[in-house]
Amino acid sequence: MAIRKSPVSSPASSRLASRAASAQIDGSVPATTRVAVPAWAASDEQQSRVWAALSEQLGDDAQWPAFDARLRAHLGDLRRELAPLYGARPDFEAFLIKLLGNAFSAWRERSPELKALDQAREADPQWFHSNRMLGGVCYVDLFAGDLKGIEASIPYFKELGLTYLHLMPPFLCPEPHSDGGYAVSSYRAVKPSLGRIEDLRHLAQRLREEGISLVLDFVFNHTSDEHDWARGALAKDPFYSEFFYIFPDRTQPDAYERTVREIFPDEHPGAFSQLEDGRWVWTTFHSYQWDLNYGNPEVFNAMAGEMLFIANLGVEFLRMDAVAFIWKRLGTPCENLPEAHHLLRAYNALARIAAPSLLFKSEAIVHPDDVVKYIEPAECQISYNPLQMALLWNTLATREVNMLQKALEQRHHIPDGTAWVNYVRSHDDIGWTFADEDAIQMGIQGFDHRTFLNRFYVNRFAGSFARGVPFQDNPATGDCRISGTAASLCGLEQGDPHAVARLLLLYGVVLSSGGIPLIYLGDEIGALNDLHWADDPGHGGDSRWVHRPVRDLARSAQRDDPSTAPGRIYAGLRHLIALRQHLPSLAGGRLHAFWTRNRSVLGYLRSGEGQGGGGNILVLGNFSEHPQAIDAAVLLGMPAAAVDLIGQTAFNLRTGFTLAPYQMVWLDCRGG
Repeated sequence: MAIRKSPVSSPASSRLASRAASAQIDGSVPATTRVAVPAWAASDEQQSRVWAALSEQLGDDAQWPAFDARLRAHLGDLRRELAPLYGARPDFEAFLIKLLGNAFSAWRERSPELKALDQAREADPQWFHSNRMLGGVCYVDLFAGDLKGIEASIPYFKELGLTYLHLMPPFLCPEPHSDGGYAVSSYRAVKPSLGRIEDLRHLAQRLREEGISLVLDFVFNHTSDEHDWARGALAKDPFYSEFFYIFPDRTQPDAYERTVREIFPDEHPGAFSQLEDGRWVWTTFHSYQWDLNYGNPEVFNAMAGEMLFIANLGVEFLRMDAVAFIWKRLGTPCENLPEAHHLLRAYNALARIAAPSLLFKSEAIVHPDDVVKYIEPAECQISYNPLQMALLWNTLATREVNMLQKALEQRHHIPDGTAWVNYVRSHDDIGWTFADEDAIQMGIQGFDHRTFLNRFYVNRFAGSFARGVPFQDNPATGDCRISGTAASLCGLEQGDPHAVARLLLLYGVVLSSGGIPLIYLGDEIGALNDLHWADDPGHGGDSRWVHRPVRDLARSAQRDDPSTAPGRIYAGLRHLIALRQHLPSLAGGRLHAFWTRNRSVLGYLRSGEGQGGGGNILVLGNFSEHPQAIDAAVLLGMPAAAVDLIGQTAFNLRTGFTLAPYQMVWLDCRGG
């Protein structure tokens, strides 16, 4: 395979970079510039030169004015975020000009339909806070066979109420060792078994026409070892060798590994893997996933080109994969470093210029204090809520709401213009990412409690209803993470009579606690563990495949039959979704914790955001298999009477009431 020497250069950007490199960087605009520098740029000499060079080269293009308007608004942000990373380099200015030349090329290729979407999203930047937002996530092949099968499933997605569809990475990757698609061999080709890249573009258009935003992953911490860049590095091409962290011996790897943790110790110790030629390459995750070296600005430029290509397919959200790991610095844990935030904000600023409707979703499964650092309008507008997810399962196991209630009160609020993506399960394992300092305030020892939760969910605890499978199990230390479908973890696999109610309770919290609720497709019909997951080539060492079953068409066919578990789950979930769509009080993300003084009953108030508000909805959920009483004394601030919108039952709040096992109520207090 031929190796490209300049993977992201276009003729225009090459000319611009060459011009910048030859210019006298002496604090003045290059003498050959024919354009007048506008006032907004004149206060910064380097910014002036960059804008002038771009304007002179591209100003006659019909696409320039719209690009220029956004460039004027965001060039300062872009430069400010890139300067701490690359600003000390003598070629920084040339790098900026090349980067923006490539961005202009991507803008020229952006379709009129996507440019119209850009304008609509800019006019309504809070659009994703709507109470009608509902996400779904699936693997293309496991749910529908291929991309055309996903397109044929659009009526089902509409029936369920989806407005957001996350397709797990469909890009070309090695087989069978693909890490579920997260070992990307090309960002510009899909797996042949799924179709062609034009099928993906067409699918994005069809989804957009039906009011469904396409979500894809931007796997930008690493590539597969079969990517052209990795192959070039393996062949010792000097240009591509700088794209990765490759060392001739163990000296540097040993130095780094003194302060970094092992992610997948079952596969390889430390953070590095040895190549056949004896060299060592950084592989945070699997040995076939090579970490990219963002200390090299060519890597940022190359990945910017891939990001804008994906945006131009019609993708509206990018799940920014493994954001905590994208910058390395010797002597640190190489996680959550300040440079990672500069990188994300720089990519965000570039998207505001060349693909303004594109939004970022953070994936950071780290300490709660670090998760929120990635969430802001200038960085990642939406983020997974791993703390809530983990604490939902914690609450089911313990029957005590204390840790979840505290998290809703103290850790739920994030900046205006951002939103949580709340979920019950994902394609990944469950890790117990609660803050030990929060737990200790309640007399809970973090390590001991995690050990209990691991035992409970992998059926090593007497009386457990869950049927999970350990992931990265270490019996010597008691450490592991949890695999399993939501239904199997709720007890449906073993026929527990409360399993359906547990699953609906979890989704009731996800649908009512604010942000964008996300369904792992299959949960809506109670998909069970794939007991034959280890039989597939390449899956035997990764128990997460247990909760990635092929779509069960027989269960799906039962979704309208209330005598079946799939039918009860589907009807219950659709009822909650339909209610949410008509309740402005559930828009946005703000909530007020409501302590019920009952250790098994979760409570919070929702009152909506923005125009019209909506009034108060009091959400209460019983996380126990026993009836739980709500004392009238805790309800004194509420109106005397309220109706449960879920069950259409009237409650007298002056006398208190009792919740049935695993019952949730959404009490309409808007008239109070």
